[in-house]
Amino acid sequence: MLQCRPMNPPDHPAVRRVQGALTAAGHPHAPHWLQDSAHTAQQAADSLGVPLGAIAKSVVLALPAGVVLCVTAGDRRVNAALLPVELGLAGRADAESVRSHTGFAIGGVSPLGFEPAEGFDAPIVLIDPSLWRFATVWAAAGHPRAVFAATPDQLLQLAGARRHVFTDD
Repeated sequence: MLQCRPMNPPDHPAVRRVQGALTAAGHPHAPHWLQDSAHTAQQAADSLGVPLGAIAKSVVLALPAGVVLCVTAGDRRVNAALLPVELGLAGRADAESVRSHTGFAIGGVSPLGFEPAEGFDAPIVLIDPSLWRFATVWAAAGHPRAVFAATPDQLLQLAGARRHVFTDD
């Protein structure tokens, strides 16, 4: 029971950035606006009527030199100890760091369309293989009520990400 409507045109600057990145990449799916806020993966899954795992959850972790955006299935938890060792020790990024590196507020961090603040780098993006259990996944599109659909392969390419296991089964 899909409770969202296509956004045409997007009415939020961060969502417009995501739409622009999707369009530039030739992605066939525009962002959708959910009826209710979806600050959590469970809220997004409930609103879309999809399994929790089909939500491509974004978790931003602080690194010694920047941040990493870990995109995983909504029913999985990020285990920072499983991140690539070359990244260094990782911990939770605070809201200011998330916005500075991505241009998005927590709750709407998209895996693409970054707009880092001056002096900050865009995040490294890793995608956990747990998403490949689903034909279609839903990722944040720059706002807690905006999402877009993609296959896991499309999401990997759109995000310029690297596939890496960082969750426990």
